[in-house]
Amino acid sequence: MTPEMAIQILRDALLAAMWLALPLLAVGFVVGILMSLIQIITSIQDTAFSTVPRLLAFLGGLLLLLPWMVNRSVTYTSLLFSDLGRYAR
Repeated sequence: MTPEMAIQILRDALLAAMWLALPLLAVGFVVGILMSLIQIITSIQDTAFSTVPRLLAFLGGLLLLLPWMVNRSVTYTSLLFSDLGRYAR
């Protein structure tokens, strides 16, 4: 295996991880901003007020996006294993 191949494998793994995490992070970001705005408007400074909706949004996003995330992971893994003979040289 050449260094370029190792770098490509690592690059593909990092890109796959980024694409898997990005939708959930975006959901958390949007809900966090909305909850912060609500806290500013209402002057509520309770930490549970912002934490619970964010966790529920993460759970809802995970449940909605799980089929896509599994499909993406399986596709990446099958591509990696299909090129396994090329990497062993």
